[in-house]
Amino acid sequence: MHKDLKLCNYDYVLPKELIATYPIEPKENAKLLIYEREKNKLTHSHFGKLDEFLPPCAIFFNDTKVIKARIFGTKKSGARIELFLHGAFSEFEFLVQIKGRVKVGEFLSFEKDLKAEILELLDDGRRKVKFIQNQTLLDSTKLYELLDLIGHIPLPPYIKRKDELSDESNYQSIFAKNLGAIAAPTASLHFSKEMLELLKAKHELYYLTLHIGAGTFKNVECENLSEHKMHSESFFINDEAAKIIKSKTPILGVGTTTTRSIEYFYRTGIQSGACDLFLHPFNKPLRQDYLLTNFHLPKSTLIMLVASFIGREKTLELYKLAIEKGYRFYSYGDAMLIL
Repeated sequence: MHKDLKLCNYDYVLPKELIATYPIEPKENAKLLIYEREKNKLTHSHFGKLDEFLPPCAIFFNDTKVIKARIFGTKKSGARIELFLHGAFSEFEFLVQIKGRVKVGEFLSFEKDLKAEILELLDDGRRKVKFIQNQTLLDSTKLYELLDLIGHIPLPPYIKRKDELSDESNYQSIFAKNLGAIAAPTASLHFSKEMLELLKAKHELYYLTLHIGAGTFKNVECENLSEHKMHSESFFINDEAAKIIKSKTPILGVGTTTTRSIEYFYRTGIQSGACDLFLHPFNKPLRQDYLLTNFHLPKSTLIMLVASFIGREKTLELYKLAIEKGYRFYSYGDAMLIL
């Protein structure tokens, strides 16, 4: 097996103190590592200077909006329960993760007279449920509206603290529009309104939607990457964005989810549905030219996507340098620009 297909070769050691638990304020002060492939040139800068490094290109963002997917309630016995929404299974059925033992037919109670009925216990540990409020069955639109009132922002598992009021804005991009994600497209979190206005002066900005699911945090379990089954996530690309992807205009993708959507559409011509594209050094990007992204978990599909642009060895080399320079990692961390 080629070394670039071995899971163990995507590992690195990260000091715990470099896991960002809060974002930098102001956003422009985040560190930015710039790697220019043709020159094999590395530059350390700050996000506020992003535009100084960008070549002429169209910039694509993911405008998904994070649901307040974590809610707390009680069982009939009075025992406390925590439910984490993963997404819609059908119009009135949802996949969830529940902390605590439950059985089929059981009802869980939450604020605002919301109830969840357990429909099925799945082998992967998730549960299929339906939600009811005042005897009315809820679809995703009504459920998401209610969760906005009673739910909690689903911070990633590596942020070892409870969500706070500030996370409601910090863990949401300023252009978040379409509800459906249970994790933020974190490269987008760096952008302020001022930064977007600055970019608009020189670049065309485009938006697509990919609703990030729990699979983004799922471990790769097979040693041979060619055997890994990628999780699928709902996406939509409008006609205007699709036209640019079909053209020869250079493209900067902001974040891994934007990249996967662009590359999936370029390969299939499909503008909406379920995206399950897995990018790695043996499945490299075919359309997107540049990538802006954060620093990702070891052995994750996200670090493998970065390696699909610059190779596994160069990825690990840059991560090692970022650690030495004290870059902050993961969702609230610093950024990398690949040109």
